[in-house]
Amino acid sequence: MARVTAPVRRRGEEHDIIHRTGLESPKRSRSMGERILVTGGAGFVGSSLALALKRTREDSEVIALDNLKRRGSELALPRLRDGGVLFCHGDIRQPGDIEAAGPIDWLIECSAEPSVQAGYEGDNRYLIHTNLLGTIHCLDAARRFDAGVIFLSTSRVYPIAPLRSLPLETRNQRFELPAEASGAGWSCHGISPEFPMAGSRSLYGATKLCSEHLVEEYVDMYGLTAMIDRCGVLAGPWQMGKVDQGFFTLWAARHCLGGPLNYRGFGGEGHQVRDVLHVDDLFDFVDLQMRDPDSHRGRLHSIGGGPENSVSLRELTDLCEKATDRKLEIEAVPDTHPSDIPYYVADNRQATESTGWAPRRSLDTLVDDIVTWIRQHRSTLAPLLSPESIGSAAEGRS
Repeated sequence: MARVTAPVRRRGEEHDIIHRTGLESPKRSRSMGERILVTGGAGFVGSSLALALKRTREDSEVIALDNLKRRGSELALPRLRDGGVLFCHGDIRQPGDIEAAGPIDWLIECSAEPSVQAGYEGDNRYLIHTNLLGTIHCLDAARRFDAGVIFLSTSRVYPIAPLRSLPLETRNQRFELPAEASGAGWSCHGISPEFPMAGSRSLYGATKLCSEHLVEEYVDMYGLTAMIDRCGVLAGPWQMGKVDQGFFTLWAARHCLGGPLNYRGFGGEGHQVRDVLHVDDLFDFVDLQMRDPDSHRGRLHSIGGGPENSVSLRELTDLCEKATDRKLEIEAVPDTHPSDIPYYVADNRQATESTGWAPRRSLDTLVDDIVTWIRQHRSTLAPLLSPESIGSAAEGRS
């Protein structure tokens, strides 16, 4: 097998380079190891998983495909190269870009327009074409090559109005569900896949839910080995946190680099709650799935930090102040965006009971990892995480 040392590929170059490595034949020897394609592979989650896959599967070839649209994704390219991951510049909206990577054994679908606010204003075509048509193109490629698929979905598939109607109580600095209360798909353990699904959820959530249904249909109709991970908030080093996606890293960045923050929505108190999962904990679960695909085929797992790793914006402020020894004045903005929800915590019990997996990294560890990363790469990250780059006032919607 050719070593993965080639320079970064731009769209249109992939086929020739892959052809020269001799990896284009579907009759390649199985002793060469698996070929794993990670779509959205220069994004935060995609690059983190691609690098971890290569570290734990040295004999496999890991390919990261990305269109580099999101600012900051270019920083992943030297990391991918140094980690032995092949990069292909391509777009899942174009079926040929996916097939240019050649035969694959696994497709890890991390690509998306990840903002829940996408489509509320302006053109929605990129959102729909990427999150929905892109999924179809990925599934068709996996079907063609008989590859396994892990589809990363989102907790934002749950409808907004029912989440806002939960019987939340305010305790200390956060919203909480009553300890002894429960309802359809919710309890003190969090939100489970049995939660009622009727209602609006944003175009982002709708495209991801439609994609989940498509995955299920490809499993049933075509025998595809595919599984769905419905993830809550993910965070970790190399996430370019923004107001509408990546609030945990954004909060830490403001405390490290300076800049305004505000508590926006639900009265501006900062009580809204999310569970947060370290991206390394997500990899641990993906690794389990890939090692035993038959046990996970056709299954949907709710994956998140769980109650133990849930945090309100006010609590996150305390964590960041402790980690950075810096205190910021945070403005209260009562207005609530139509897409905002006050509470989401994943009920992980089914995943834990069936696999033994559980998050191993605490919120303290996660904050420390992010703060250390920002400090080590301050000169590179400051322009990307500055108020001028992200926005004059980072809004904590959670």
